[in-house]
Amino acid sequence: MLASLPQELETRFADLFGRPAEIVVRAPGRVNLIGEHTDYNDGFVFPCAIERSIWMAASPRSDGQVRAYSLNFGQSSTFSLNTIEKTQNPSEAWSNYLRAIAAILQKEGVALSGLDVVTYGTVPIGAGLSSSASMLVAAGLMYTSAVGEEIDLKRLALLSQRAEREFVGVNVGIMDQFISALGKRDHALFIDTRTLDYEAVPLPASGVQIVIADTNKKRGLVDSEYNNRRSECEQAVKILKGFLPSITALRDVSIAEFEQYAHALPEVVCKRARHVISENTRVLESITALKSGDIALFGELMNASHESLKDDYAVSCSELDALVTASRSVEGVFGSRMTGAGFGGCTVSLVADSAVNAFQEQVPALYQQATGLETTIYTTKAEQGAERIR
Repeated sequence: MLASLPQELETRFADLFGRPAEIVVRAPGRVNLIGEHTDYNDGFVFPCAIERSIWMAASPRSDGQVRAYSLNFGQSSTFSLNTIEKTQNPSEAWSNYLRAIAAILQKEGVALSGLDVVTYGTVPIGAGLSSSASMLVAAGLMYTSAVGEEIDLKRLALLSQRAEREFVGVNVGIMDQFISALGKRDHALFIDTRTLDYEAVPLPASGVQIVIADTNKKRGLVDSEYNNRRSECEQAVKILKGFLPSITALRDVSIAEFEQYAHALPEVVCKRARHVISENTRVLESITALKSGDIALFGELMNASHESLKDDYAVSCSELDALVTASRSVEGVFGSRMTGAGFGGCTVSLVADSAVNAFQEQVPALYQQATGLETTIYTTKAEQGAERIR
């Protein structure tokens, strides 16, 4: 990790390109507190931006070339804005995010300038904390800053999602880009993924911390199982539409309606639908709990979310379950759950200030005992979303 961002990033830029950086931007990663696998069902999510970001320093060029260097990978990559293609070179794969958002911005009629770029990230890669979304959002902010174009952050989030879908080729929801662009310090963001209405909800000013623990298990089944879950949810909607003609997504089904018609669903499809419908309710209940200062209830809802993801949605794994069990065993932990797509990645826990040290001491030992793996622990506060530093 660079010792003092962004000054050291600017020093590295000057060393590499022989001139000062005119633009410095950052966009944070995220952790979702509750509301998992609801976004592609038009549902509710409740993420916050974390104190780890993708940083970019840049200066314009007049020849339409983008010359980029990643400090994380120690690799450079060059491409022309006139013919942007996805690189097949594995050592330059990180540059596809710079290429993707440039391609989409140009499709949208934004006249871009060539750039010299240095990028550096503190968001762990492959941990489910949205390093890819933060890379796209940071790059979009950098490109528009270079040509003096003000871009609405909501639009930036949508274009970043489009870039990942159309160019990178991953069929993502909107949550990750949205929170990276629009996060608010000391708040989590309640997002309605259908309407894109959102509300910044204050997190407790003191007394609790957000603690992320990485299973350090690379996620293997995510893509194929993600597609399976989507199709199972679509199947549930198709069947339930026979009883509830006005619904277009599981978001439209109440728990009472689900219980009335669950008998018509195949067993696995029924379980998937139950998770999504109950998870949407948990998100709404958790926001009510937070606004009334009931952290204990918020923690209970996090716990219930994990059980539902494990038993009904079947996207947890033994490593995630072991980490959740270890976390909940620490006195002063209000709640703990897997966060992100599943099959590895991270857990998120709400931990009393007084228990954070105990968490950091006890959880790694318990997790290693259960799995033979080491966990990496990050404590974080809710951070501000994407911003121009210069």
